[in-house]
Amino acid sequence: MDEKITLNLDNDTGRVNETTENVDIKKDADEKAKKGWLVFLIVGILGILGGAGCLLFVFLSPQEEAKNLTFPNIPSTEQENSTYSALTGEVLAEPSLKNAPAYCIQTPNGTDGARPQAGLTEAGVVFEAIAEAGITRFAAIYQNPSSAIIGPIRSLRIYYLEWDTPFDCTIVHAGGAGDALAAVASGGYKDLTENYTYMYRGTYGSRLWNNLFTTSANLKQFSDNMGYTSSEIQGFARMTPVEAEKKRVDNLVDDKLAITKPTKENTSNLAAKVSNIYLGFNSASSFNVKYSYDLNTNTYFRGYESGIAHEVYTCPSENLGERNPEDVCTLTQVNPSVVIAMVVSERRASDNYHEDITAIGSGDAYIFQNGIAIKGTWNKSSRNEQIKFLDQEGNEIKLAPGQTFVSAVPTYGSVEY
Repeated sequence: MDEKITLNLDNDTGRVNETTENVDIKKDADEKAKKGWLVFLIVGILGILGGAGCLLFVFLSPQEEAKNLTFPNIPSTEQENSTYSALTGEVLAEPSLKNAPAYCIQTPNGTDGARPQAGLTEAGVVFEAIAEAGITRFAAIYQNPSSAIIGPIRSLRIYYLEWDTPFDCTIVHAGGAGDALAAVASGGYKDLTENYTYMYRGTYGSRLWNNLFTTSANLKQFSDNMGYTSSEIQGFARMTPVEAEKKRVDNLVDDKLAITKPTKENTSNLAAKVSNIYLGFNSASSFNVKYSYDLNTNTYFRGYESGIAHEVYTCPSENLGERNPEDVCTLTQVNPSVVIAMVVSERRASDNYHEDITAIGSGDAYIFQNGIAIKGTWNKSSRNEQIKFLDQEGNEIKLAPGQTFVSAVPTYGSVEY
């Protein structure tokens, strides 16, 4: 109910006289006014404190704010209970695939009929190094392959074996250098050397001696027959797909949220945004490689210094039984998600033909992923231990998920970007 105060004006003094009956009403109004000011003061103080608290929350807890950011490229299907591949860091369709048998296949890269290789895009990790006479060769690690044709297959070197060992894989090769074969024989390895139950020779003469192939079905049959039911892979440290997406050059948290405090990883260890990479093994342009970063796929398309794209045959499983990739497969350019250059000590072996590469030890490393470059080091303490890639502060670098190419570049070679 509204209250009305009656006021009387004294014409002589100009003062307002209150009637007796309204005195109590005025006192009540004064009391209410005092209470109103008190409430207003309290609310004002609380408002100031609350505002200060909000500012402190924002500036002291930027990582909480970052959780609310949206990143349009992040896979929406990733769940907290996802199972990730130890080989590639990618989400697996079935948890049972995580420990499926792995295969380390020695694959040639010469210009004498080895190219284009078949099935190489299915390999989760590929090591690249000079095998002999300046010619590079791959140790390609597969898990759960489906390709109808994989190869060609060539001989083993001891340094490839040292890179292969932590993947607990079947070593797939066609003979090899004496020290490598002796290590396989004495080391308890799962071993599949040239064997026409599980391998075959293609019929195209243009491949010359680079015509030994296998299939995903043959590899599985070998594992089943030998009782090799699983592999305990020591993988590289990996980001989850969501973590990697936030680290893309076009999607960095620091670019999205200015108040996020910079970390060591995104300051001292990052080079400029990198679009092109050159890895020089020697003076032979047929084996020196170039990578070009593609923002749409967040991968690095691979080619050779000579200007030729590195294309390989993709062979769908429905073509199983066909013997020549040229007949049934389609060409796809190699485009890994991660490119690593390991600088290694290298010299000619005692036979003055094969290479002697130091695979156990440490050296400089360059990690290219998500459109950026990280300068660091590599470290491998023993044949059984996996390589660790460390930043300049000694922290292990997490790799983006996906196919990873690791190139062993000699100290006399070059890494340019």
